[in-house]
Amino acid sequence: MSSTKTMATKADGAVDPLRRAVLGIGLAAFGALLAGVASSDLALVKPAAAQVSATAQKIADHFSSVQTMAGEFVQFGPRGQQTGGKFYIQRPGKLRFNYDKPNSTTVVSDGRSVVIENVRLKTADLYPLSRTPLKLLLNDRIDLSAASVESVKEEDDLTTIRLVDRSVFGNAKITMMFDPKSYDLRQWTITDAQGKDTTVMIYNVKQDVQLDPKLFKINTQHLQEFGRHNTR
Repeated sequence: MSSTKTMATKADGAVDPLRRAVLGIGLAAFGALLAGVASSDLALVKPAAAQVSATAQKIADHFSSVQTMAGEFVQFGPRGQQTGGKFYIQRPGKLRFNYDKPNSTTVVSDGRSVVIENVRLKTADLYPLSRTPLKLLLNDRIDLSAASVESVKEEDDLTTIRLVDRSVFGNAKITMMFDPKSYDLRQWTITDAQGKDTTVMIYNVKQDVQLDPKLFKINTQHLQEFGRHNTR
């Protein structure tokens, strides 16, 4: 895919990992290590509907019931790069990531499209939400009996639910990790078709908060000024 503006990597070290995180393209495997679980341990067995435990189902139901979330995040990229910032989620479909300075990047999903924008570099790339792994995170609910659920794994300190969507740039997966006691989402890892991961860990999270609709409004003026990568 080509873009009317090339995303610079040397001028702003977090831009390329960020773009890959949204699209699920080529990131080093940090998610399992950060969760305290070896990558081989995440080779989970796909559950039959009858085998899904009451705890896992309660977690899925709780996550589906949370309409809004806001808090802080840390993102881990290739070779140990680390970026952070604040995030806002309104399900279904809406998300905003504001990266901490000196990074000048934001990611916005308005429910239909996702824009990765860097004001300093004057770049803005536009993608359909339906073609990114973020749609698995932002769906209205998790149905543990659905074909998109690849596996469920329960441990004392984490319950892991892995979803797969073969229509997203080729067999993308998202692994969500929940606290088995509070049922809260702790982190997610996106795995691309080459098996490489990027992880986002969240903290200081507030649920069911009132969010300004403007947070999820795509800046169309910047799309026009900066140029855009449009894959509609």
